[in-house]
Amino acid sequence: MRYFACLISIVLCLGRLSLAAGPNTLSPQEKSDGWKLLFDGETATAWQAIGKTEFPAKGWVIRDGLLLHEARGGGGDIVTREQFNDFELVWEWRIAPGGNSGVKYNLVRPNEAVGCEYQLIDDEKNVDATLHGKTRQTAGLYDVLGPAPDKKTRPAGQWNESKVVVRGNHVEHWLNGGRTLEFEFGSDALKTAFAESKFKGRPDWVQKRSSPILLQDHGDEIAFRNIKIRVLQVK
Repeated sequence: MRYFACLISIVLCLGRLSLAAGPNTLSPQEKSDGWKLLFDGETATAWQAIGKTEFPAKGWVIRDGLLLHEARGGGGDIVTREQFNDFELVWEWRIAPGGNSGVKYNLVRPNEAVGCEYQLIDDEKNVDATLHGKTRQTAGLYDVLGPAPDKKTRPAGQWNESKVVVRGNHVEHWLNGGRTLEFEFGSDALKTAFAESKFKGRPDWVQKRSSPILLQDHGDEIAFRNIKIRVLQVK
């Protein structure tokens, strides 16, 4: 009897696994909620090299269901072909030890890699994170606002899940299930932080707009998967 009980347990477990959504897929509920994939694990049709109409011929590759930038591979930044204004963006990422990258939104121009950046970096080993303070650490708003000190970052080489929510003028950054920062476009707090950042000579940086989503080529290896987005309706 014990043998048959174990066998039934294994069969039920396998059944649950077969029903679970795999990487780079959407569940029926997610589809119903308006989510769509920006990467299906096999093609990069949603992406193009910034300032161009084609995907880079080098540097960025699709391998084992991952959208991967190879170390020192070149290729430049890539952006979505579609622009977004109010949205919820979720993705998983794995960076190499010592690596640096980012996901940008609210670009000042579709063909210019200047905008709000969700920093992706090895906080322990990358010089930008260790010497330049918390505004250049993972899940911060690069060079403007630092993340919460209790953020839950997994080490380089392990998978993290990140999220950006832009709803009206309100923006939130999330990491592994916890919110790391929030700000308001047009607020005095953002203007003060902006005035002390490297972007202070670009007043267009603080203006909200529709823009592509950008994945940064910072020369290091980084892998992405499960990149999905849904448009938010703001009254």
